[in-house]
Amino acid sequence: MCGIVGYAGARPALNIVLDGLRRLEYRGYDSAGVAVVTTDPDRSTPAARDLDGELLTAKRAGKLANLEKALQEESTAGLALGTTGIGHTRWATHGGPTDRNAHPHRSADGRVAVIHNGIIENFAKLRAEIESTGIEFASDTDTECAAHLLAIELQSAEGATPGERLAEAMRAVCRRLEGAFTLLAVDVQAPGVVVGARRNSPLVVGRGTGENYLASDVSAFIEHTREAVELGQDQVVLISGDDIVITDFLGNPAEGKTFHIDWDASAAEKGGYDYFMLKEIAEQPHAVAETLLGRLNEHGDLLLDEVRLSDQDLRDVDKVFIVACGTAYHSGMVAKYAIEHWTRIPCEVELASEFRYRDPVLDRSTLVVAISQSGETMDTLMALRHAKEQKARVLAICNTNGSTIPRESDAVLYTHAGPEIAVASTKAFLTQLVACYLVGLHLAQVRGVKYADEVAAVVAQLQEMPKKVEQVLSTMEPIRELARELAEAKSVLFIGRHVSYPVALEGALKLKELAYMHAEGFAAGELKHGPIALIDKGTPVVCVVPSPRGRGVLHDKVVSNIQEVRARGARTIVIAEEGDTAVAPYADHLFYVPVTPTLLAPLVTTVPLQVLACEIAAARGHDVDQPRNLAKSVTVE
Repeated sequence: MCGIVGYAGARPALNIVLDGLRRLEYRGYDSAGVAVVTTDPDRSTPAARDLDGELLTAKRAGKLANLEKALQEESTAGLALGTTGIGHTRWATHGGPTDRNAHPHRSADGRVAVIHNGIIENFAKLRAEIESTGIEFASDTDTECAAHLLAIELQSAEGATPGERLAEAMRAVCRRLEGAFTLLAVDVQAPGVVVGARRNSPLVVGRGTGENYLASDVSAFIEHTREAVELGQDQVVLISGDDIVITDFLGNPAEGKTFHIDWDASAAEKGGYDYFMLKEIAEQPHAVAETLLGRLNEHGDLLLDEVRLSDQDLRDVDKVFIVACGTAYHSGMVAKYAIEHWTRIPCEVELASEFRYRDPVLDRSTLVVAISQSGETMDTLMALRHAKEQKARVLAICNTNGSTIPRESDAVLYTHAGPEIAVASTKAFLTQLVACYLVGLHLAQVRGVKYADEVAAVVAQLQEMPKKVEQVLSTMEPIRELARELAEAKSVLFIGRHVSYPVALEGALKLKELAYMHAEGFAAGELKHGPIALIDKGTPVVCVVPSPRGRGVLHDKVVSNIQEVRARGARTIVIAEEGDTAVAPYADHLFYVPVTPTLLAPLVTTVPLQVLACEIAAARGHDVDQPRNLAKSVTVE
């Protein structure tokens, strides 16, 4: 989810690239860097004569301001001269957020520099191959593989010009890469040219006059041009000041999708959406796919990102505690169902803020799973530290590479959702669910409860989920219309059973956070034990219905619960599986989601509730991205 920008033209590239990075910093703020190819055909100054033909880079960990400060304090005469450049603002995946892991990455011979958005799944195999030739890596990233491979391919690449040879080398490299990636590269021997490539990751060309741009988002170049070309899947593009050449990975001529940008700069940062939250809801299929990338090796074994536990340590686990706060706590509640079902290990879910104060019974055979989007949530961090003091093992699920919680854990699984700007969590929640499923499957596999082919079958089901989430998103207009009708409601209730119960809690939390309304989630079976007293004529009740295929008994019970609340005057809003006609007579509003295995259903049933909360809040005139009294990361207890 990194921000990338490239420029080729006649103007100094550095300031244009930095300006683009400022607009893209919302896509990543772990580190930033630039590379500029310096050229001065007239060689009119001594400085230019000394620097002509050099590839210069600068990069710093932390926010873009750190890089800008370094550029101000250090000599940047060479960087300021170049008219071809690339820049990157990073959301760390492989390798922590450090200076050495910041992009751009250079080849060992210094000839090319590369920036990258995405994940190269087969980087470990490629790295071993490259290192066997004697090349030493300067970083821990997967991206550096691409830089070294480009330099190797350039030695034999064909083409009439240096730029064409760089494009040919890029095509050859891309044919070897697996995963999702956008790559930009510059070559000191091809001044005036930037080459880009994309697979399953965004790349857009900005078409200017005497200059052209590349970026992961149009906001990077919207001040300079509103004419854009969106690259298709598996395409390579070469830009110079006066040309744009697109091919596929085999070198065949190709075309991108041309469009005119009619958003303003602010809207461009949000991808044309009114709010970052809507953009992040729309990004969920991609985020889920990214979280699943590279999780199975060639033997069918599941892979975590960082493991400081042996298989025997995991076999010794006799109890699992999941600790988290807010939305992450709800993902843990779903995880409980999956972990216990797949591993037969007892699993408890605890609010991190309560965990250590009740003096839980922990020992060396306890696995504590700490879930945090930011990796800095203080309640969760203190629960983690308490668990470590009691000699328990800790596995972190986190979206922020190199943050405190992953650093202090024994194992880590990163969610790769990219940065979330909106305070209310959406894509982080869905990717936490995916990560929880992977943890459950990993435990089951290591303990011998599930074989590799059984795990692969569930992973294959997970890999179908991005398409299903996309399908749900394409049917949300009726939810938006309903949300506008419900904007004046005094209270909204949510009910569900099994994994739909945590979904009901999450739906209610979203409405509280964004719309400042009374909203409560209940286990549907508890209605008669008190909550049904809240039902009055016209009270909206959102009912998340289990699949009739996977949990037929529970399905029938929830249908009965819907009848109960409807008989008392409730306005029933039903989320059900496609083909479930049994609920139709009792639903005032019925929304279908794709048929999905029961344990995975929260990945699709949550999405309509996110949209509902967002649209109700907007209809009530609230700031959707920054609701009152809330912060994105809670770093105090």
